[in-house]
Amino acid sequence: MTIRVLLADDQALLRATFRILIDSCEDMTVVGEASDGTEALELTRAHHPDIVLMDIRMPGTDGLAAASAICADPELAATRVLILTTFETEDYVAQALRAGASGFLGKDVTADTLLAGLRTVASGEALLSPAATRTLITNFLMTPAPGTHLAPPQSLSELTDREREVMGLAAEGKSNTEIAEILVLSPLTVRTHIHRAMTKLGARDRAQLVVIAYQTGLAQATPPAP
Repeated sequence: MTIRVLLADDQALLRATFRILIDSCEDMTVVGEASDGTEALELTRAHHPDIVLMDIRMPGTDGLAAASAICADPELAATRVLILTTFETEDYVAQALRAGASGFLGKDVTADTLLAGLRTVASGEALLSPAATRTLITNFLMTPAPGTHLAPPQSLSELTDREREVMGLAAEGKSNTEIAEILVLSPLTVRTHIHRAMTKLGARDRAQLVVIAYQTGLAQATPPAP
């Protein structure tokens, strides 16, 4: 399957660089380019890409507003948003996660890391850099904004014991391979449990599943040591 990517960045040179990099991969192709959030939303509705590689800081409608609109559109449920920016601040990360973004990387990543990130997000996994992960725990989950609870605690009763166990380990930041080693399961079985939990809880992707784990009390957020 070819991963279809839409580029959204106000810097034409950067878009051109990303296009060359992505189009050089046999399993990826760029389906369009947007220079602002409004154009990104329009092109996403026109092309239904698998991933929108979205810059946050753009003139007019910024990347956060565009990401929120894309993630809120039922007709674009299959499209994932990967935020790529030089501004990896706590506020931006929290807003991107609340908007429904599936991943967040700084622009200082290497080409290999970016391509791996696109493949990760396309597979339905969440992709968070270390800085974004710290923010997810200390800012977004421990002090959620009003109205951001994705599922009530009683919703966990819909899960099997194994699904709750796998979900809890995912909330600790463990990969499918690591979870498989801990529980003596195959990575494919872990992936199946993750997807079943996402379906039962209405989670858009793994990032939302992690949020639900903390918001329902399945996982406990621990403040970082001073």
